[in-house]
Amino acid sequence: MKYFNIILVIILLSVTLYSKDYSKEKEVKVFIEKMIKEHGFNRFKLNRLFANVRFQKRSLGIYNPKYREKPKVVKGLKKKFNKYGSWTRYEKNLFSEKKIDLGVNFMYKHKNIFQKVYEKYGVPPEYITAIIGVESRYGIKRGNYPIFDVLVTLSFEKNRRNSYFKGELESFLILAKNNNFNPLKIKGSYAGAIGLGQFMPSSYKHYAVDYDGDGKRSMQQVPDAIAGVANYLEKNGWKKWEPVAERVSFKGTRYKGKKTGFQYKYSQSELKGLKTMYKWSYKEPVYLLKLERYNFDELWFGARNFYVITRYNHSVYYAMAVHLLAQKIKRGYKKKHAKVLR
Repeated sequence: MKYFNIILVIILLSVTLYSKDYSKEKEVKVFIEKMIKEHGFNRFKLNRLFANVRFQKRSLGIYNPKYREKPKVVKGLKKKFNKYGSWTRYEKNLFSEKKIDLGVNFMYKHKNIFQKVYEKYGVPPEYITAIIGVESRYGIKRGNYPIFDVLVTLSFEKNRRNSYFKGELESFLILAKNNNFNPLKIKGSYAGAIGLGQFMPSSYKHYAVDYDGDGKRSMQQVPDAIAGVANYLEKNGWKKWEPVAERVSFKGTRYKGKKTGFQYKYSQSELKGLKTMYKWSYKEPVYLLKLERYNFDELWFGARNFYVITRYNHSVYYAMAVHLLAQKIKRGYKKKHAKVLR
């Protein structure tokens, strides 16, 4: 009995420490009124939802340094820091043979869906697979954060993106209402992204697809996720048959010429002294992309389709990781199954 009482006290303390009643807060009351008037929500149900929210400190720490966990310091150990090598560090765990094999197997297992999706949207299967691989390890790691609690925490606890997350919370509750699911049951990323392709709730309205015909648009289901990612890229300007990126050569080890990144676009005639290392028939203006390794820079031309990938995640390194992983999956698929899936 004594042991049981100790356990009970620990459980009660956990609830006290990590649960919070947001329903009585002024800002939340305003939000609830909006959901009732604009979207027809039930007041009692919303008050009950907001009355017992598990405070998400780790999620909040990403956007508010006050809640960030301090890294553990080991005495006597000095960490060497090289100001270069950011790309080497970034790619370290992205291109393992296991991850490439998982991508090849995922693409083969769903080859019929990929073929039909490619015919409709024009996005090569390896790029859809690579995005799903980077986002959720092909559906294996979709995130264990309770989405409702994450979005409430990020909407109403002070941080630099409060208004953005309020919009995502609104979209998430509407999504739950329209698709008749319990918002407390859905898990995903620390920022509120859901499913294989890690769509934010607001993305569902514009990009999610009911590909399996069950009447619901769900990024948790493989057919919908594959079509959803393809639809996202196609609607953001993906051009069938156009390249994504190609590496270029330059004199020296560190490039300090023109500004780099997807914010800067150049006609190829402007980029004198830069030459693609392989065949490149693309004639349109390009983005100049720099990847910093420890001892040298890699320089790349990015085509329009590279920019489209950055609409999924606004990072040059992310888009390049998707491109390179896609190429490795494509080669692995051809080697294992004799021909490229198209």
